[in-house]
Amino acid sequence: MKLSVVIPVYNERATVEELLRRVASAPLPDGLETEIVVVDDGSSDGTRELLRELEARAEPPFLLVEQGANRGKGAALAAGFRHATGDLVLIQDADLEYSPRDYPTLLRPILDGEADVVYGSRFLGGPHRVLFFWHYVGNRFLTTLSNMLTDLNLSDMETCYKVFRAEVLEGMKLRSRRFGIEPELTARVARARVRIYEVPISYHGRTYAEGKKIGWRDGVSAIWAILRYNLGP
Repeated sequence: MKLSVVIPVYNERATVEELLRRVASAPLPDGLETEIVVVDDGSSDGTRELLRELEARAEPPFLLVEQGANRGKGAALAAGFRHATGDLVLIQDADLEYSPRDYPTLLRPILDGEADVVYGSRFLGGPHRVLFFWHYVGNRFLTTLSNMLTDLNLSDMETCYKVFRAEVLEGMKLRSRRFGIEPELTARVARARVRIYEVPISYHGRTYAEGKKIGWRDGVSAIWAILRYNLGP
């Protein structure tokens, strides 16, 4: 069985090499091989050039997909999904906020035959860096609004860590280009009536000075995405 780790990257020169090292050395259940798909989303800080250097000497190798311009996380994920060939697909951000050491926990419900999709929740008791109160409030608001319309009881809809059986993503026409991809994916798996599990993960959030990109405008866009993908056709 193969696991495809899809990594959208935009201006993460300071962290992407270490992230790839951690992904390559992540603990995995026996019999599971890994495919790493890195999508550079039009980086302008030297990330793309660094990724080209790393691709030439990476062990294990990874596939580098280059977007011609910055199109957003949703577009980068859609491109990564198209290139993924694994039986399972896992989303991994490149900013070191999420630890690949959590892969066994994320994969276990699917490998045990209990789930088709797994969300890694930052709010189920795992260790986490203490940071922004209003980010926490905003996340809980967005998750609650999403739950009201999907009839799910997720604790962390906005989490990066989502794992899918590959067949769940087949034929899924994703439309979100930026951070609206999280509520869109949630709306689509809810409509598909697949088995969804949540597991606790660790979280090492970073400050804006350390490179965090998401802001209040993305929160407003997420509200629109929740309404659009749950109430629209």
